[in-house]
Amino acid sequence: MFDGRFRTQAEKGLAPIGDNLKRTGITADHLTVLGIVMAAAAAVAIGNGALRAGLLLLILTAVPDVLDGAVAKASGTASSRGAFFDSVSDRLTDALLLGGVAWYLATTDPGRIVVLPMAVLAASMLISYERAKAESLGFDAKGGIMERAERIVALGFGLLFDGLLVGVLWVMLALTLVTAAQRFVKVWHQASATQPEPVRPRTRGKAAPLRLSTTARRPNRLDRSSRVAERRAAWQSRIRQRGSR
Repeated sequence: MFDGRFRTQAEKGLAPIGDNLKRTGITADHLTVLGIVMAAAAAVAIGNGALRAGLLLLILTAVPDVLDGAVAKASGTASSRGAFFDSVSDRLTDALLLGGVAWYLATTDPGRIVVLPMAVLAASMLISYERAKAESLGFDAKGGIMERAERIVALGFGLLFDGLLVGVLWVMLALTLVTAAQRFVKVWHQASATQPEPVRPRTRGKAAPLRLSTTARRPNRLDRSSRVAERRAAWQSRIRQRGSR
């Protein structure tokens, strides 16, 4: 939802900040690595029960993730390599944060509830795969009610009010699965509307002639031998006529 409605405006607002950071020598890769380090620190803090510290580190994790694209555009280093690195780091960051939540729940509420943050992680990986696969096929799978930005905000809300953390995780799981269904339907309609029609092979702009069967293309051996005999008899009769003259 954030990507479709607010990302363009946010990128325009962050452009001056990216230009200033570029002048300090900071690159987009530096910010991406910093975000991973902050996510690992947040996971450790959350796992040890320091949820407020984990919330602060979660915010510090989100800041480099927002600014790395602005720095890349300001420095003219935006590339497929950078986009790949950023995408992989986002998946790693999600795994670290939700792994930290699972660690925390394992110590406070032992039992099957530990599976809940892992289910949220699996659903988030599903919607990320849907978008990546759709874009590789030339389709658009952006959008949905619970994208990564919304998940980060929801997780921060759960860390702020720790008594609501489990409830927030259930809401995240439900809405993430709804997002997966939304993207699936969106790409399904696009793919169904672009089904290619069967095209007959053409030769130099003209329709290729129909190929005859083997029996039609190849004459019978008996027919060929009779033709040869007829030609030979005609040739011999010509020789006799010339000799009689």
